[in-house]
Amino acid sequence: MSPSAQGALLGLLGGVGLATVVFRSPKARRIRLADRVDPYLRDAASPSRLLADRPRAGARAGGGDGPAFGAGAFGAFEALLRPSIRHAARRLDRFLGGRAALLRRLEQAGGRTSIEEFRIQQVVCAVTGGLIGAALLAGRALLGVGPPAIVDVALVVAGVAGGIVGRDWWLSRAILARQETMLTEFPTVAELLALAVAAGESPIGALERVTRLSGGELGRELSLALADARAGANLVDALAGIADRTTLVPLVRFVDGLSVAIERGTPLADVLRAQAVDVREAGKRQLLEAGGRKEIAMMVPVVFLVLPMTVVFAFYPALVSLTLNAQ
Repeated sequence: MSPSAQGALLGLLGGVGLATVVFRSPKARRIRLADRVDPYLRDAASPSRLLADRPRAGARAGGGDGPAFGAGAFGAFEALLRPSIRHAARRLDRFLGGRAALLRRLEQAGGRTSIEEFRIQQVVCAVTGGLIGAALLAGRALLGVGPPAIVDVALVVAGVAGGIVGRDWWLSRAILARQETMLTEFPTVAELLALAVAAGESPIGALERVTRLSGGELGRELSLALADARAGANLVDALAGIADRTTLVPLVRFVDGLSVAIERGTPLADVLRAQAVDVREAGKRQLLEAGGRKEIAMMVPVVFLVLPMTVVFAFYPALVSLTLNAQ
């Protein structure tokens, strides 16, 4: 590496460090209203235990200042980076937008992450992807080998964009996995509700018993509906919130049937058993369809691997014999 290149690299690092110190110093950093009010709200009373099943307010409302990663995971280094990462997350949120759609997707994924935490995770993934490309660029500058500089810069940009898109893709995968889990749990939960109602429990009592016994994702959604009902909402409206938070057709049909049965006084146990049977039949159909797709996929190694090797083993001895006889 030439002395001029070394001087340019040291100057760049020194300039970035000096700019970080100047713009992130307490005098230059703008103090938020939340930072001013926070010391006066730390001794607030804890919420009622009746609402303990609800997620954190930041996760439901998309706000809050929950930690992006484990407290104390990086010690002083984490404390130094946290303000910069939060600032970058706010800039990314303003650039991407779509807070309402993102909040709905986070609720579909379980509501355990707020919008700010998700943006912080995207920033961390983007920085990680950018560092991978920057490592290649630094390797080329130090060793003088590697792809052209424009390719390395493109890799840095692609790493940053890939980190942002990759975190969003992982959220979509989490939503699909949670929906599959809820569909798997649905028949069992519906039959438990039917047994509790047939034994003489009220709808709210049956829901409380089932949520206390079950600990899956569907039980968590039912516990959120119970928390809304305890907070003063109508039970039908609280159950409708489950349909609003999810996009599963069987679950929406289950909530509609449960609401109609509660409003009109129809036999609730029969409705729940019928819906459990319908979901099990739908699950069987999905298994048959998945088996048909896997059967077609299994033909690929048979046609392109097993069959050519069989032909080679069948004709190779004859080919060797013909070659020897010809000589």
